[in-house]
Amino acid sequence: MSGRTRLAEFIGVAFLAAFAAACGDSAGPINRSSGSPRFDVTWNSANGTLGASGNLIIKGFDGGNPRQGDAIVATFVWLGSTDIIDSVTDVETTTPFTPIGNTFHRVEYVTAGGISMATYVATNVKGVTDGYVHAVRADLSQSVTDGGVILSSWHGVYPTYGQAQGAHVSATGSGSTPTAAAPGSIPVSPGAFVYGVTLSNALVGMDRPSGFVNLGTGSDASMVVDADYVLSATTSPVAPQWTWFFNSPSTWLASVIALNEAPTTLAFTVQPSTSPLPCPSTIPTVQVTALDDKGNTVTAFNGPVTMSIGHQAGMLAPGKLSGTLTVAAVNGVARFSNLCIDQPSAPGDGYTLRAIAPDVNLNVESARFSIGVL
Repeated sequence: MSGRTRLAEFIGVAFLAAFAAACGDSAGPINRSSGSPRFDVTWNSANGTLGASGNLIIKGFDGGNPRQGDAIVATFVWLGSTDIIDSVTDVETTTPFTPIGNTFHRVEYVTAGGISMATYVATNVKGVTDGYVHAVRADLSQSVTDGGVILSSWHGVYPTYGQAQGAHVSATGSGSTPTAAAPGSIPVSPGAFVYGVTLSNALVGMDRPSGFVNLGTGSDASMVVDADYVLSATTSPVAPQWTWFFNSPSTWLASVIALNEAPTTLAFTVQPSTSPLPCPSTIPTVQVTALDDKGNTVTAFNGPVTMSIGHQAGMLAPGKLSGTLTVAAVNGVARFSNLCIDQPSAPGDGYTLRAIAPDVNLNVESARFSIGVL
């Protein structure tokens, strides 16, 4: 086990003050063994809250705003057995609030024993640049007597949300003696960010998942919530498990989600080569690969890659590129097998191709090549 959190550690404390030491752009662990995402901006003791009431739960990144392109993970908890979240949005803390406009997707909702928990994710977020605090809010269809939210922000995860880019699972359970809380197993790719969170309606201690790093633990008179993460170095299932030290009939909820690492560069791993004739003669297969900052293929990347002419070298007129110009990468590699250019290249000059991956805002230009004369 990674160390037991006991009731005495957090009774009367909204979120552990020790977590504040992890706040800021220069803080936090960096796992570079597989080009993993870097823990960049986190919520500190002021970036998680419990004890909210009414039809709104809101909290800001008081210890440092997310950066442009980050992913935000927000877990809302409340007393109740119904999914009452109408919307999750983000705002600048102006008066009145100014909408930022990022889209939050609900990843998991789980309820049991009169408590509920919902985790939302926004990726490739627009940041706050004018000095105000970036806040996340949930508007509720019904009033709650007790609710809260845990916020964290991550840099370097794949910015397109969807099942193909992540995995998630939840579970519930109960017990009256020490009880294992396990949401289940999810598959992950190397470099993936894995986030686990558990909620209990008993004010007791817990053991956290082995190998996970604690984001923070909070409690009030009704609930205890604990969030943890790990940066995966291998392709293997991840199955976090907490142990709640119940001493009377109590309930636990738990969720785990994964977001894959984003590539940092594109590379022509098979350059375009000379074609003896313009269209319909095709250029030999061209290959573009998504890489991490160590030069490893990011196999989780399956986004679109679009090809166009970079340097124009048409002899008689500007050349036109034809064929299948947009393909989806497979395990990080996009292959273009039927490209052709309709004009020969001018003597002493050569075309280049430019590949663009819009999901990750990356592009790369090929080496020069020629198209033969008719």
